[in-house]
Amino acid sequence: MNTSVAAPWRGYWPAAPTPFAADGSLDEGAWRALLALYAENGVHGVLVNGTTGEWFSQTPEERRRVAEIAVAELSGQIPVVIGCGAYTAAESARYGEHARSIGADGILTTPPPYVHPSQDEIHAFYATLAGAVDLPLMVYNWPRGTAVDITVETLARLAELDTVVAVKDSSGDELKVADTCAALSGKVQVFGRFIHRRGMAVMAEFGGAGNIDGGGLGARFAVPFYEAYWAGDLPLAREWSARYERLVNLLVNDDYSSRFASPTSQLKAAMRLLGQPGGHVRPPLLPLEDPSALLGLSEALDEAGLHSRSTSTGNSATTGNSISTGKR
Repeated sequence: MNTSVAAPWRGYWPAAPTPFAADGSLDEGAWRALLALYAENGVHGVLVNGTTGEWFSQTPEERRRVAEIAVAELSGQIPVVIGCGAYTAAESARYGEHARSIGADGILTTPPPYVHPSQDEIHAFYATLAGAVDLPLMVYNWPRGTAVDITVETLARLAELDTVVAVKDSSGDELKVADTCAALSGKVQVFGRFIHRRGMAVMAEFGGAGNIDGGGLGARFAVPFYEAYWAGDLPLAREWSARYERLVNLLVNDDYSSRFASPTSQLKAAMRLLGQPGGHVRPPLLPLEDPSALLGLSEALDEAGLHSRSTSTGNSATTGNSISTGKR
């Protein structure tokens, strides 16, 4: 069993989109620009080739290239964790071994999608992966994407595996996340929805670690939230959490679906409106092009305080009004 000391992952992380050009090719220049933007925004880690990264529509060679660029650009600055989603533990392990060979800080995967594994099969999947790849492992509970929900009891069993150091819970069930934090306290880090007053209470009592957001649109508010929370400035943390919650409520439904399009299509459209280098989606996803939906998305970004002073290059440290992250 690893402790949080083994992989001190915490704070606000974007689950990075993979920028594709209009012709569908991997846009390496936009990818480097996006990684630079994350570093400038002071995020506390980056997840690569997760759900938002569209791992499912990349070739194995592209997935490896995306990972290589991320590690090369950010190594030594912030943790870089590589998504290794696949249908078998053996395939996940191949991506995991590549991540180890290039110097990534860790790996992440959901249970195998589509196949609806049992809780024992989920445990066996992660046990095989943990035994095959000598890197810190983050377990990703994503019922909306896999159609299975990892129980608290199974997560506690997984926390006993030697390389498991963190859990990303995207179930949307805040009571279950609190139960998970209580069960895993002092064993592994738990990422969930914590940027609100109930989340602050859970973190104070059970030690939740942070948030991992698709795309990182909330970095303007979430980075200073965690900096204030860690500094013990709870009134300031509440102010930042209220701004973050407003953004999330304008864009995301309670089940993690999005209000204007499928999540990654909406995200990349929002990034384009903000001048950020998110690139295009790749089939089977379709771009958000409906004028009324784009108008609604633009108005939502404006209402959240992100859009009115957006940049055109995507290379600035922030969008909208400049903010202090509390970092020195």
